[in-house]
Amino acid sequence: MLPLSMACVGPTDRTRVTGRMLPGQIRFVTIVEADPGESGGWRAACIHIRSSRDNTGQSILCRFGIETPIHNVEGPISTPLAQRIAADRINEATQSIFSAATLESPLGMLCESVKATLRTTVPASIAGSRVPSECHARSVPVQFGDFNL
Repeated sequence: MLPLSMACVGPTDRTRVTGRMLPGQIRFVTIVEADPGESGGWRAACIHIRSSRDNTGQSILCRFGIETPIHNVEGPISTPLAQRIAADRINEATQSIFSAATLESPLGMLCESVKATLRTTVPASIAGSRVPSECHARSVPVQFGDFNL
């Protein structure tokens, strides 16, 4: 399991998220090659984020894909650039969602909130990107963190 962040219960029963997902931890695979000089091509990554509740032992695995074009209307998008943008957006979303969570926050709803946030922020950062609930069959799942609530 790769480290992402830890969420710890603080004095206000909220969580504190520390740490960051590193761009190189996101493993994109090419699904469709891009034709030279033309928009197109496609890459996909599969992200699994573990969230657990210390007081009950409840645990979920928040699963989703990150898919980006290789070349869009703005030009070519290198794998390192796609990794950096995806990591930045995931770090921002998990920080925002999990830091606002309480002991009563349903884990499934936190996961859905992270995905909903990413469905807005990733395409805003890379035109043509998407965040599906299911990972592409050829992508390699990578598990991150263990948010303890």
